[in-house]
Amino acid sequence: MPYEPRTYRNLFSAGDLVFFNVIIKETDLAIKAEKDLSSKAVLAVRRARRQIERYIQRHPEFKTALRPIEVDEDGGEVPRAMAEAGAKAGTGPMAAVAGAVAEYAGRSLLEDSQEVVVENGGDVFLRTLKGRTMAVYAGNSPLSGKLGLKIFPSEFPWGICTSSGTVGHSLSFGKADAVVVLSDSTPLADAAATAACNIVKQQQDIQEALDFAQNIPAVLGILVIFGDELGAWGKVELIEL
Repeated sequence: MPYEPRTYRNLFSAGDLVFFNVIIKETDLAIKAEKDLSSKAVLAVRRARRQIERYIQRHPEFKTALRPIEVDEDGGEVPRAMAEAGAKAGTGPMAAVAGAVAEYAGRSLLEDSQEVVVENGGDVFLRTLKGRTMAVYAGNSPLSGKLGLKIFPSEFPWGICTSSGTVGHSLSFGKADAVVVLSDSTPLADAAATAACNIVKQQQDIQEALDFAQNIPAVLGILVIFGDELGAWGKVELIEL
């Protein structure tokens, strides 16, 4: 099927939560919480974007670097989180931007809602007190939409991020239909998914991507889909949909 932007937003089971959308410039968040926290989410996104934009003004290389770079101690919480994630995954900081913004906004909402899901371009920050299912969208792969990740209740937030070499407009040097990474850090899951996806240019590369992710501290699991083949490691429990 052709790629339809934001199709994956319907693939997470959380009908008991209130849905709202926050759009500021390029940032487009789909959020679910116990109540409508739109105003608070808008403020958080603006703060996060302000930190990133100001740092880029002073250090333009932050936006274009494809390798890890250091960030000044006074660079701001969000740019520092992006740079730290990139350093662990071997990417530039912008590989973690969607996950970093999602986590920054999500953590601010946890003050008013025990359960929060923030999706930002396929990268998800979540805390759930119930078991849930997240379907895996993998573009034209015959496995797309037929498999789901089982999400277990947790007192701690998760980051579940997806990178693809065949879906969407983000820069990727790989050809995997989907690489999904789980971590307790959403920026790290984002950067690690990008880095692992870059490795996969043919089916034989799936194992190399799995091995790569296993060696990144704080990566808890990874799923790689290439065509009709898949590989998984760690805290990845798949179910048929």
